[in-house]
Amino acid sequence: MKKMIMETLVLAALAAGQAHAAPLSLDNASITATYNGTADVLGNDSGYLPGPGSNVSGLDPNDSYVEFLTGDALFGFDFTRSGLLSIYANMVPPLDGSYFLTFDFGTSLAAPITSFALVDAGAVGGLPRLSVLSSHSIGLDLSGLDWNADFIPVSAQIGSADAAADVPEPASAALLLAGVAGLAMSRRKRAAHA
Repeated sequence: MKKMIMETLVLAALAAGQAHAAPLSLDNASITATYNGTADVLGNDSGYLPGPGSNVSGLDPNDSYVEFLTGDALFGFDFTRSGLLSIYANMVPPLDGSYFLTFDFGTSLAAPITSFALVDAGAVGGLPRLSVLSSHSIGLDLSGLDWNADFIPVSAQIGSADAAADVPEPASAALLLAGVAGLAMSRRKRAAHA
């Protein structure tokens, strides 16, 4: 129960921090991927075949296929034009494995990346570590996640600063967290009385 409350609070804090980011369009994006520091990633543009440049891909124009598979076939990565990344586990990865990926968009984006936020991690135990590495690259650490076998993706949104948004007041995030904590406590009390 405590783990669920903590994960809820972390997700609420992430959502509060991303309130003033807009989804980043990936139209015409060219993406270079690395897996555990190597080019051991196979892109859709190369037909998922190894070779020079096989770790570079654009978006699938029909949105029918994932853009990348890891060389060991453990994970698939699907980007949408609206900047949503869906991560699929093709089989249940060992918990003790190292699964760090980077995606670099070079100069192909219309705006700089300013956020990379978790949208849904309900299919796994634990939380992936997401990071903005630069204005054109993101990092993703899937190590230590407990995946189930349902082929349900973990998803994250790539965003850019929303120029029209006001700077959030510090009290907004605190109020959101207080509300989530209150809901969690009321559920805990109801469960104790049941």
